[in-house]
Amino acid sequence: MNQQVLGALSAIAAFTAWGFLPAYWKQMQAVTPFEILCHRIVWSCIFLTIIISFQKRWGEVSDIVKTPTKLKGLVLSGFLIGLNWFVYIWAVNSGRVVETSLGYYINPMFNVLIGYFLLGETFGRLQRIAVFFAMTGVVYSLVAYGALPLFALTLATTFAFYGYCRKKIQAAPIPGLLVETMVLFVPAFGYILYRLIWAGSYFIKDLELTLWMIGAGVVTSLPLLWFAAATKRLNLSTIGILQYLAPSIAFILGVFVYKEAFTRHNLITFGFIWIGVVLYIWEPLIRNRRS
Repeated sequence: MNQQVLGALSAIAAFTAWGFLPAYWKQMQAVTPFEILCHRIVWSCIFLTIIISFQKRWGEVSDIVKTPTKLKGLVLSGFLIGLNWFVYIWAVNSGRVVETSLGYYINPMFNVLIGYFLLGETFGRLQRIAVFFAMTGVVYSLVAYGALPLFALTLATTFAFYGYCRKKIQAAPIPGLLVETMVLFVPAFGYILYRLIWAGSYFIKDLELTLWMIGAGVVTSLPLLWFAAATKRLNLSTIGILQYLAPSIAFILGVFVYKEAFTRHNLITFGFIWIGVVLYIWEPLIRNRRS
């Protein structure tokens, strides 16, 4: 198969899977968000361990652990991605799927700002205008509702700073994620045991929910494998365009499947964000066409 086609299919698979994740977390509404998070961490760690063993990449993991700067960086990035996962699960199971999609629409704009202020990157005129429209949407939400869309902003900022940390650390995606989940494994596993022994848990006692919890490791790690395969074969600008599949699918799920409220104020907020997205995408398209 042509490498470009294989890369495109891998990217589409990854972003489609991430888009449908709300439907997965909805299957575990009887379980507390923090317990779901702990199972996600533990089973991701186990699943990634199997993958690393199969790919014979323990040397890369060992190099990361032996490098203090990388290890400290992955402790921080592990905390950020753990917080992102928790907020995402909490928001989905609180009936805020639409707001989670807003967060991931805004996220690329936050990446641009972090790149500009912390990495000294430059961005084009259209990208500056795109960020302006995105921020206008957030400000309008504040004015219209008297409150910020905290779930959306938390998701956008934690994932943007997670990306910043991973860029600075320069660790391969799979070994890096394994180390991140290993850092979180002990407290997550300890909480699962606490729920099982003292606080009560559906794990093991309810077969269906048990399978959903175990599967959380697969649905966390498998899209990352597809994403890693895509980044090897596609331009980052192409991936940047395809990434909007995920929040678009989540938006459709929230409005049309889970019947979440979508008011005129929502439409105006999303309208500004969508204009920003179009402008953000248009910049690399023009650049590629010129080159």
